[in-house]
Amino acid sequence: MKVNFDREALSEALNLVTSVVPSKTPKPILRCVKISTSDEGVRICATDLEAGINYLIPNVQVDTGGEVVIPGDKLASIVRESVDEVLGMEVTEDKCSIVGSDSHFTIFTQEAEQFPAVPRFDGEADIRITLGNLQDGIEKVLFATAKESTRYALNGVLWEISGKKLSLVATDGRRLAKSRVTLSAAVDKELAKRKLIIPAKTMGLLDKIGGSEKDSVEVKLVDNQILISCGEVVISSNLVAGNFPKYEDIIPTGYQKKLRLSREAVLSAVRRSSLLTSEESRGIRLSASEGKLVFSGRAPETGDAEVQMQVDYDGEPTEIGFNPQFIMDVLRILDVEEFEFEIAEPDRPGLIKAGKEFTYVLMPINLG
Repeated sequence: MKVNFDREALSEALNLVTSVVPSKTPKPILRCVKISTSDEGVRICATDLEAGINYLIPNVQVDTGGEVVIPGDKLASIVRESVDEVLGMEVTEDKCSIVGSDSHFTIFTQEAEQFPAVPRFDGEADIRITLGNLQDGIEKVLFATAKESTRYALNGVLWEISGKKLSLVATDGRRLAKSRVTLSAAVDKELAKRKLIIPAKTMGLLDKIGGSEKDSVEVKLVDNQILISCGEVVISSNLVAGNFPKYEDIIPTGYQKKLRLSREAVLSAVRRSSLLTSEESRGIRLSASEGKLVFSGRAPETGDAEVQMQVDYDGEPTEIGFNPQFIMDVLRILDVEEFEFEIAEPDRPGLIKAGKEFTYVLMPINLG
């Protein structure tokens, strides 16, 4: 195989493809990427056996066709540090040479036949959505997934479809985020009945896809896998087995104490009031009374912090404790100037809303 790459295009491809390569695995070949030529250009593939990426780089100068399997991290580092506009790649027997104007690297290869198959996208799509809509929905819920949980469903994002709306829901058991985005077209009624749980890692890969917000994303379901195509990129992933919690039962309704707040002002107040909290007292207290909202935090060994804010509130005085990180996490991803904060008794969840399409539930904590 002998190929000349545009270094920038190759680097962009490797940045995405190598994000699926596992850092630790008992199968060394999974730490590699597979590069193969075709009439369309050059394909770069990687997989961890749960998720995979198939990336086509078109308009590549292919002198001699073929395929090679080489360590992904080493190749990405060489390409990233190169100063050339064009990089040559030549494969002979068990070696791959990367050649620049003033550099020459030789990497030992592995047997291409041993590399697992990474699916391509063939046939009609089951779901269509613009890249901008999908990534907007992902960014608003992904942070709320469980990082580690024995309940595997919590390590993923639930997809639910109703008409032309796709609901994305994530929870770690202490908070829940729900965002609704618009599909390009309504889906088949049978598909709309399914509840799909997509791994958080796969959702993160989708959020990294570059391109225009108006680019079309096509989704296809094959057995227990989901295939997602956008431009020259195909992401494949196993679906998460298990049952997602009945989240509708978690979202409170009928709250009477509602505050309309500035996102920037609350983010600043939460950040400052949590400065003196400690590992033992990680919560902050929100105290609402007529015309005023007070954020306070304290640690017995450090001291107290208090931040006051003027608000439009004339309800009964109330106090409630929250994990400040959970409030800051959601405020950082909102793209609105103001949001609604609904609260009730100290032992009931708080509810944050931004427009009609975003809802965030956070459980209170007991501050004693």
